[in-house]
Amino acid sequence: MRLIITGGGTGGHLFPALAVAEGIRKRDPDSEIMFIGAGRRIDDQVLAEKGFARKVISFSGIKGLGMSGFLHAASRLLPAIAQSFFLIRRFRPDLVFGVGGYVTGPVLAAAKLLRIPICIHEQNSVPGLANRMAGRLADRICISLPCHPSFAKEKTILTGNPVRREILDAAFKKKTGHGDQTTILVLGGSQGARRVNELVLAAMKILQAEGNTLRIIHQTGTTDEETIRKGYEQSGMEADVASFFSDMADVYGRADLVVSRAGATTLAELAVVGLPALLIPYPFAADDHQTTNAEYYVAGAGVAMVQEKELDGDGLAAEIRRLVSNPGELEKMGGAMRRMGRPEATERMVDVCIQLVNHRSTGREDRL
Repeated sequence: MRLIITGGGTGGHLFPALAVAEGIRKRDPDSEIMFIGAGRRIDDQVLAEKGFARKVISFSGIKGLGMSGFLHAASRLLPAIAQSFFLIRRFRPDLVFGVGGYVTGPVLAAAKLLRIPICIHEQNSVPGLANRMAGRLADRICISLPCHPSFAKEKTILTGNPVRREILDAAFKKKTGHGDQTTILVLGGSQGARRVNELVLAAMKILQAEGNTLRIIHQTGTTDEETIRKGYEQSGMEADVASFFSDMADVYGRADLVVSRAGATTLAELAVVGLPALLIPYPFAADDHQTTNAEYYVAGAGVAMVQEKELDGDGLAAEIRRLVSNPGELEKMGGAMRRMGRPEATERMVDVCIQLVNHRSTGREDRL
């Protein structure tokens, strides 16, 4: 299979895309895969490590811009479609797969013009603007969670969110409990989440003063790494602090409770591994989709949720104290998360991609 994957710019888009790419490559070792993105650093770094070909087009988002910004972005749409058209014609893919983000727009438009089958994936419970538009072009739409507003029913397949192979492998090795100490994993985000970082540091100082002994693993994002590390050191707390952990399988394997934002990819990984979580949704996420993501897992009894606007260090300390003082509750939450996990998501999406390619070549449609 010859496959183009487009999107990225955040870990939430990129890691599911990588999971699908690796799933295709595993199923068909002779497959050729190319990523088309906007040249963001996280994309270039991770794709280079994985050995995937990548191309860049010049385009920018339009949501939230003023009129002048909107007009400027709109003026770049046709050139971006032309760039995409050239790249697709040259690569000759059997399928174009979109994972969300503004860069998908011109690529999928060009694919539609060239009559290349299109599949997209929506990670969140509230579709983003790019995917709401892309849904009109797509032949198949894979979703991780029930979506509101929903896509066209006849195109939509609930597959779950693809999880990286190393995370799936870790799911079978996960052990709960680490003696007398509970390990708290804090995910401030690959791009940083300053308010979460600040709240957690304040809460940990309060818990330490009360005599609680907790192990801490804290992913801060680049901007806050040094500040948070010094905060722990000055308080005499031992913490494993890094801007970004590349080996998340190892990190998940050491954790008992996660404090995190509510991004769809993170939640999919926590569910597969069976990790309970205390979620603090990002209040400025588009359409407040992180709150909606979190509510799905709250309903399944795998997580607790607190809103950032209602939270301070004392409040977060109280929530963490409540959870870590009840190991039986944590164990139940972990079990509930695992039941909501979809470890088969990657294989399911690979099946959808192969189905579309076969339909193009044979004209026969076999619904999954």
